[in-house]
Amino acid sequence: MAKYLINYLDKQSTINKNIYGHFCEHLGRLVYDGIWVGKDSSIPNENGVRKDVIDALKQIRVPIMRWPGGCFADTYHWKDGVGPNRKPIANRFWGGTLEDNSFGTHEFMDFCEAVGAGAYISGNVGSGSIREMVEWAEYIRDDLNTPMAQLRRENGRDKPWSLAAFGIGNEVWGCGGQMRPQYYADQFRQAAHFIDTAVGGGLTAMLSGKTVEKTMIIASGPNHEDYSFTDTLMKGLTEEMFMLNASDGSFIADGLSLHYYTFPSMSADTGMDDVAGLFSKMRTADDFGENEWYQLLHTTAKIDEIVTRHDNIMSHYDPDKKVGLMVDEWGAWYRTEPGTNPSFLYQQNTLRDAILAAINLNVFNKHSDRVHLTTIAQMVNVLQSIILTEGNKMLLTPTYHIYDMFKDHQDATLLSSYVEKKKVGTNDNLIDNIFESCSVDTDGNMLCTICNTSIDTSETIDGTIYGTSVKEVEATILTGDPHAKNTFDKPDTVATKSWKAELTDGGFKVELPAASVVSLKLKVN
Repeated sequence: MAKYLINYLDKQSTINKNIYGHFCEHLGRLVYDGIWVGKDSSIPNENGVRKDVIDALKQIRVPIMRWPGGCFADTYHWKDGVGPNRKPIANRFWGGTLEDNSFGTHEFMDFCEAVGAGAYISGNVGSGSIREMVEWAEYIRDDLNTPMAQLRRENGRDKPWSLAAFGIGNEVWGCGGQMRPQYYADQFRQAAHFIDTAVGGGLTAMLSGKTVEKTMIIASGPNHEDYSFTDTLMKGLTEEMFMLNASDGSFIADGLSLHYYTFPSMSADTGMDDVAGLFSKMRTADDFGENEWYQLLHTTAKIDEIVTRHDNIMSHYDPDKKVGLMVDEWGAWYRTEPGTNPSFLYQQNTLRDAILAAINLNVFNKHSDRVHLTTIAQMVNVLQSIILTEGNKMLLTPTYHIYDMFKDHQDATLLSSYVEKKKVGTNDNLIDNIFESCSVDTDGNMLCTICNTSIDTSETIDGTIYGTSVKEVEATILTGDPHAKNTFDKPDTVATKSWKAELTDGGFKVELPAASVVSLKLKVN
């Protein structure tokens, strides 16, 4: 039995709802078939977007969606995807397939509105220009009689859209331009200054005194454990600045992105040192034994250390944690499913992936003072998807159910909590058996999410809550065969169900079966 201590009186950081965001890139069958089927499709749709996908995303209250990439973003010129005469291009990064641009800015922004999610646009630094990014921001946000606002109206949208975030580049250390951090820092400073002004911030906001809807400006940050990149970039974004952000006195960047993928052949110690070796040794999502189970979870759990170390570096320049660490690409990356295009990154999703997602989301919650946004890669039919589609069929993956179980953490307040842990695993792949986080909402009610990483051993949790008493507990569980997955023939093999938890004098008691995730909704007196 493991003691679990929760201090209701020790309220910590807000768990930003954007930690539960999603990523949709023009890659494989994500946008076309996965989201966009066209207005004339026999598949039920809302203005061309699959209705089943919209409904599924609304169910888990998706707060923000990142688009159009990814590596694709740095070859994407947004004007090709607006208006009646759209230019087809080759998707050079992802298989050289033809991109017909039928899903562009209007379609994406309308999709966000249909879901109720914020829009996170990834601008083209790799092959684009500052002017192109500024005009894109104006096209989306401007309500004046400017050329870009007029163009938007000519293309059928009178009122501007809301724009939650604008990313200046993607993976600038790699597919986004092969840049050194000191060079990119100067590029970012210049672009951010003009983009912030285009969305109503900067000097314009300061002089007018008007309150404008905030658009976060996000810098392309480090890959995995590149701590030197973070240090150089933070230094470059803060030194010798005339003013940081004139609209509110904060930093010119609202966040730095971080990418951290978990590969089945990657060691937590060697990381990305041998990229070619990683891909040559990859397995499919359901091809694993006990050792591979623990290897993957051990590697993904290193995200805790990685976030901590990047946070420590950022705190040297930003001790008040105004600049968020935005983990806008993360998740499991496997060998593609047999018979599919390797460039489309289509993979299955098992209970192991649900455990992986629960580990990461609990870690992000615990670091919510610095982690302000994350977007798992990717939403539909690519990498660690929450949804898979095939023609008119659609299924929800085990990872989707984790987002459903965790959704009440969004904008709740993190509570101080501690659980007794022990190490489980094989060889060098040892990992804590329990990962957890607990939050309280504005009504004073609590959500605790707990996962058991052991593939074969259950654990009983004896919870004690200090500072309040509980009158009701509702438990939900996701568990089963570790290899279990949902297929189009059997879409509900892995699904949540009600679970038994009992109230005790000091809190609660609940059993976690091997390979399980449990959420507890606790109503206080």
